[in-house]
Amino acid sequence: MRIAVVGLGHIGLPLAVQYAGRGHTVIGADINPRIVDAIGRGESPHDDEPALLERVPQLVASGNLRATTVTADAVRESEAVVVIVPVVVDAQREIDFRPIDSATHDIGAGLQAGTLVVYETTLPVGTTRDRFGPMLAERSGLDLDQFHLAFSPERVLVGRVFADLARYPKIVGGTTEEATRRAAEFYRSVLEEGTEVWAVANAEAAEMTKLAETTYRDVNIAFANELARYAAERDIDVLEVIGAANSQPYSHIHQPGVGVGGHCIPVYPHFLFNGDPSLRLPPLAREINEGMGEFTIDEIEERVGSLDATNVLVLGIAYRADVREDAFSSAFRLRDELVAAGARVYAHDPYFSDDHLRERGFEPYDLDAPEPMKVAIVQAPHQIYRDLDPAAIPGLALFVDGRNAIERAPWEAAGIPYLGIGH
Repeated sequence: MRIAVVGLGHIGLPLAVQYAGRGHTVIGADINPRIVDAIGRGESPHDDEPALLERVPQLVASGNLRATTVTADAVRESEAVVVIVPVVVDAQREIDFRPIDSATHDIGAGLQAGTLVVYETTLPVGTTRDRFGPMLAERSGLDLDQFHLAFSPERVLVGRVFADLARYPKIVGGTTEEATRRAAEFYRSVLEEGTEVWAVANAEAAEMTKLAETTYRDVNIAFANELARYAAERDIDVLEVIGAANSQPYSHIHQPGVGVGGHCIPVYPHFLFNGDPSLRLPPLAREINEGMGEFTIDEIEERVGSLDATNVLVLGIAYRADVREDAFSSAFRLRDELVAAGARVYAHDPYFSDDHLRERGFEPYDLDAPEPMKVAIVQAPHQIYRDLDPAAIPGLALFVDGRNAIERAPWEAAGIPYLGIGH
């Protein structure tokens, strides 16, 4: 099969490599010349998926993988098109469709009759059929029944894309029964043998599946955070409670923390409720999770007093442990709350440069030449912090484990009070 993958980012390129590795001819399209040029040289432009470093050179050399900046040309040559261009949202989580609209416009310019087009980018319900279908038809000059349009949500994490592709069922839903059938056949041919492909009723059901699974996590974390706040007022260890509750097979309570970050959980619930005020739980969960920064600062001030003109260190600005990504990180909510409390806010993160930290509003902190800090807050529990010597940060009056991920005994043995979230 000849396949075009539109968008060669941290998920798109692994998808292209997966398809090419199954013997198909794949043309990757991306507007970034740096990415395209690297693939042309037989090099991976991304290093967060180790398998790419070996597989990209092999597949380029074999002729199964190539790349271009001209999306229409890639689509024109292909029988199937997979679209994984990000949907951008602003600081208020308002959706900006411009990048994916532009990609859709370019796809339409090369679209041929009979081609299968599958969107994998997370979308509000109805977008595939009502927004992209007419766009593709108008740009290509084809009628809607002359090509096949479907949605199949990506369900992978950066850094483990190949493992997740084989692990989780692939959900597919088309705008017609024939599109659903063709999309299901496509994924059975490009994924590993034995990977489950689940066809749902239509594109809308597939779109909602992704929003449901992501929003479930946000609501569940909000419940854990509510339990943590309740437990903190009553000197109860919330982790003990959650562990005990989850020993019952119907209980799956997540973990509390200083907030929720990343491209998915803080963003996709808005795809559900931004345009539908009748939904009540998702916006409430967002409010609870966004409020954990303020709660954490209140807990700190109860123990050490005013933070005005004091040094506070945020350990890890990434949105989760051991990744080089800070999209919608709860570190920024902590920063804002600390600044409002009058603190001087420092940050350390081995995955980001000092300039990057300054651009994000933090003063860089050097663990090799440490300054005294009154409080340190673990926001992203990188491995380096799990092994951190309490003596590495002088002057601490409080160590805050914002993810309940750090062993408390070494800190207390060093005479530094430890505070977990509800712990």
